[in-house]
Amino acid sequence: MDFFSTNFTLGILGGGQLGKMLLYETRKWDIQTRVLDPSAEAPARIASNVFVQGDLMDYQTVVDFGKGLDLLTIEIENVNITALEALEKDGVVVYPSSNTLKVIQNKARQKLFYRDSGIPTAPFSRFAYTNEILDSIENGGISFPFVWKSARFGYDGQGVKIVRRKEDLATLANVECITEELIPFKNELAVIVARNTKGETKTYPVVEMEFHPEANQVEYVLCPARISEEVQLRAREVALKVSEQLDHVGLLAVELFQTEDDAILVNEVAPRPHNSGHYSIEGSYTNQFEQHLRAILGLPLGKTDSKVSAVMVNLVGSEGYEGAVHYKGLEKILALPGVTPHIYGKRLTRPFRKMGHVTIVDSSIARARERAREVKENIEVVSKQIAL
Repeated sequence: MDFFSTNFTLGILGGGQLGKMLLYETRKWDIQTRVLDPSAEAPARIASNVFVQGDLMDYQTVVDFGKGLDLLTIEIENVNITALEALEKDGVVVYPSSNTLKVIQNKARQKLFYRDSGIPTAPFSRFAYTNEILDSIENGGISFPFVWKSARFGYDGQGVKIVRRKEDLATLANVECITEELIPFKNELAVIVARNTKGETKTYPVVEMEFHPEANQVEYVLCPARISEEVQLRAREVALKVSEQLDHVGLLAVELFQTEDDAILVNEVAPRPHNSGHYSIEGSYTNQFEQHLRAILGLPLGKTDSKVSAVMVNLVGSEGYEGAVHYKGLEKILALPGVTPHIYGKRLTRPFRKMGHVTIVDSSIARARERAREVKENIEVVSKQIAL
């Protein structure tokens, strides 16, 4: 099929910043696009050929959106799986497939998949509701501290909490969930795997993620990770095994723990472009968004090597501010060498909302990390209004 400068139409479920950055690449190749998102102010609205406002979890909305598309992909996992199954039966090609998304969309099902597939992951327990956890504690099934995760709809640090005492349970939503052993680890790592429709696979270099202590969001991503070659190889092997077992098509971001004894455990995965791969826009021969298109279109995969060391800094809404966004200090960071800001186009900020990111490139990862600290100190995402 001819994709370029034709009537071939790619549909994207989700019009957030990932959709916007994916559309940079569809525009580059002149591929027609249709985007569905619940927000009239979605970042991807201005770059798509057709923008549709609608609920990604509503069966009929997704089915109606998908009719007539040549190919349908996602930029967020929280979509109606039953609708995707119906579209696949009607001949619409969907990547990643509904089968892949069904495993990943529910964290309890995802953890069972790891266990059944022989993929190393932290020990866990499943609960239909959070209020069942206390009985398990009192009967010796689990013990403090542990990590609580909602099985569905966790995103950007939401739906995850470290539970250290009984009182912490009262703050949690009473939903289907899992608990995981709190694993001591040296590093949080990630590997992006690309797999195309022909089964060709490639991995990007292992990256190192530093998290914000309060928001449980990635604050910095460093590529390459400051780890040994042996650990890098092990991380890539584990990520490839996850991809192989899921039989996914597109990008798969595999988040990993490097334990104190250098074992690699899978934390969770995302079947789409991912925050841990944003550095690739400036740092790699083939950025993750172009690679996702290559994979789902069945094109040869691009070179995944880095051209230069890179650090990505997430720009999130500052605490204490809510309202019309203002990027304070943007001119200061633009004066720094090797610094490229990406503004997502969200008009309203709130504490810890992802509003953009900044990539810092340098021949030295140490210098790039130091400059990233300088960027962080010189830019704030604020508003004229104070958050309540």
